Amino acid sequence: MTSSSDFGRMRIFRNVRRLPSTATGAVAAVGNFDGVHLGHRVVIDGARRLATAKSVPSAVLTFEPHPRRLFRPDDPPFRLTPFRVKAQILSGLGIDLMLAPRFNRRFAAVTAEDFVATVLAGQFALSRVVCGADFVFGKGRTGDVALLQRLAPEHGIEVTIVDPVGDEDTVYSSTNIRNLLASGDPRGAARLMGRPFEVVGRVRRGAQIGRKLGFPTANVDHRDYMVPATGVYAVRAAVDVPGQAQARSWIDGVANFGRRPTVDGVKLLLEVHLFDFAGELYGHRLRVRFVEHLRPERRFDGLDALKAQIAEDARQARRILASHAVGHATDRDPLQRITTS
Repeated sequence: MTSSSDFGRMRIFRNVRRLPSTATGAVAAVGNFDGVHLGHRVVIDGARRLATAKSVPSAVLTFEPHPRRLFRPDDPPFRLTPFRVKAQILSGLGIDLMLAPRFNRRFAAVTAEDFVATVLAGQFALSRVVCGADFVFGKGRTGDVALLQRLAPEHGIEVTIVDPVGDEDTVYSSTNIRNLLASGDPRGAARLMGRPFEVVGRVRRGAQIGRKLGFPTANVDHRDYMVPATGVYAVRAAVDVPGQAQARSWIDGVANFGRRPTVDGVKLLLEVHLFDFAGELYGHRLRVRFVEHLRPERRFDGLDALKAQIAEDARQARRILASHAVGHATDRDPLQRITTS
């Protein structure tokens, strides 16, 4: 079990054969839930409400690492919410238990029938499962909701299936969100997620070129996340302090995500310039919310031209962020654990 003040009262179980008695009988939302978007939240909130009505723990059963990492290890990063961020979001949604067995070759070889009997009923002793209509499970993804509805009652587990959720334009799905981010549409992604896409990463020391240009930047580790469209973004950022639950403020800024062609860069970097900020960020974990894509990345004829463009980018970002209030619906998410001190 993992226990941390980062996750409030929520308990996390990873390498357990059987839960303690205080955690059994839960109603669990089951799925990967990458992004914990609005569609996922319907499933998760359904599990929480049913658990409350039965006076049993609410749970989310997910799989770490994501199965795609096991079966397609050479693919580029694709996660919208790595494990720690997903856990923070679930904690903020009022979930009691996060059940996250390690998805390895042994787990992947469990048949659909054994998944119900040994994982859902045996290892986690669930009383009800809530999942989306497209949920699949077991070796070779041979189990579907029809099989789950047939097998689960044999082990005393009730099943609730939630139909796909969306708005008038599109279904809320992790794939659609990734496509929007890859095309440079963070606002569209935020509409499906219910909050802006954000990267949480440690601030590392870089070449300090931005400082020389008069725009010091924080070089944020983004290695666990999918790669959005490269270019310049209007962003908001806040320092993520473990154990600090109260939000103080978000800081407006401008960020470049790319390879810095003007200085012959090669490695993809996320560099964030925070407006009117003079604090020390090295070593801290910074949360960076992508609000709007301003322009693609391009090469400039020297550092003076680059400096002039950064100044214009900053002016444009300030205008956009001034009209994108922090109280906007997509800014009200459960990750309220920030400080700028």
